[in-house]
Amino acid sequence: MSSTTSTHASLTLVSTTDAPAALGPYTQAIRTGDLLFVSGSLGIDPSVGKMVEGGVEAQAEQALKNLKAVVEAGGSELGKVVKTTVFLASMDDFVAVNGVYAKAFGAHKPARSAVQVARLPLNALVEIEAIASVKE
Repeated sequence: MSSTTSTHASLTLVSTTDAPAALGPYTQAIRTGDLLFVSGSLGIDPSVGKMVEGGVEAQAEQALKNLKAVVEAGGSELGKVVKTTVFLASMDDFVAVNGVYAKAFGAHKPARSAVQVARLPLNALVEIEAIASVKE
């Protein structure tokens, strides 16, 4: 069954080559009104298109770099991130990811959920999504 659905004029698709392309039929982010909804970011190095090596901390650091690039491409900044969701392959990595996350966000502390999931795309160890304000 094919769909004739197209993106509504009230929505702006956001894309940047500074972050990996979407792995499926979705966009890196969508802006609507004063909000930017950022798809999950993995620890993929966009320059080579492969997951970074070095474990969960390296993947979390790269995922946050990718998230930052998409947030900025959408007209916002990390200091305007309202909510994040952190998906972990293992809750045993919670403390390690928290360290990387705290370093990336500094004094800013968005609302957040962190959950363990059965599996992530490309067998990633961590994925992070966000909602950010684009209001001036």
